[in-house]
Amino acid sequence: LQRMLSIAVEVDKSPNCSSCKIADVIFPFILNIPLRSQREAFLNTMESQLLRCKLLELLFQHSCDVPTTLPLSLAKILYFLSHSSVLLQYQDETATWQRWDEMLQYLSLLLLSYQNVILAFPLAEHLRSSLNDRMDLIIQKAKPKPQDGDDISHLDIQLKIEDFISRMQEVLGQPFPLQITEKLCMLR
Repeated sequence: LQRMLSIAVEVDKSPNCSSCKIADVIFPFILNIPLRSQREAFLNTMESQLLRCKLLELLFQHSCDVPTTLPLSLAKILYFLSHSSVLLQYQDETATWQRWDEMLQYLSLLLLSYQNVILAFPLAEHLRSSLNDRMDLIIQKAKPKPQDGDDISHLDIQLKIEDFISRMQEVLGQPFPLQITEKLCMLR
């Protein structure tokens, strides 16, 4: 399945457009996956970084009280950090801290996937470009164009993380479980 999804994204002239369409179709099914371990297995084994970004973006948009119209960027990921509620409300048997832990896990996965799509690698993967265009861009050693929302400061990051921690403290109290503390450090 993962290979087929990756090929479906890649064969289009616009991988960005095809990943949006595929994510729109798959998203309701992700919401209905009953176990966190199954959701994580599906998202972690996804071969297409771009499709993973789109699915996680939809998941966080779904969990925001006020969705944003920002394009996927570092600023949007920070917006999700500030405005997302705990994901997947239907899991009543799951402890509250585990829901926050899952949200942090998916935020980290979104950030890593976004970096693979846009920001990382000296030769740049150019995953938003078609295969033909991508080959030309790699040969030219062109760097991917950063999004408008990618110019965030360390202060922006620090303030959003502190705000997020205070929101978690209101719900969970202190001290945080070890898993949450580790994920917060990784996210920073």
